[in-house]
Amino acid sequence: MSMQLNRNEPVKALDFLEVAAAFEFGNEDPYPVYVRGEAYLAARRGGEAVGEFRKIFDHKGIVLNEPSGALDRVQLGRAYPCKAIGPRLTAPIRIFLTFWKDADPDIPIKQAKAEYAKLQ
Repeated sequence: MSMQLNRNEPVKALDFLEVAAAFEFGNEDPYPVYVRGEAYLAARRGGEAVGEFRKIFDHKGIVLNEPSGALDRVQLGRAYPCKAIGPRLTAPIRIFLTFWKDADPDIPIKQAKAEYAKLQ
């Protein structure tokens, strides 16, 4: 799945992830949902990307301490402009930056901060 995204083949990644859809709420690992959202973003299908990242956002109990539980907010912020939703697009990134404000400074969140600054 991730290999196809790294090769810029989001449609192939979506094909692989189709099998995982039936089981995505069967465990605490939201990874398939997150990667599917990334694949939709890469395929410039913002509305569908929003739908995937909202699954993680709306079901916080499945993420436990997975990084994707926080990172999905950045991805939501990226997906909303594709869908042209206006003011809703900055809120997810702002939430992520609030969550991670006291995190290890070596974590690469500078890109998220730069994206948020451009949206202001």
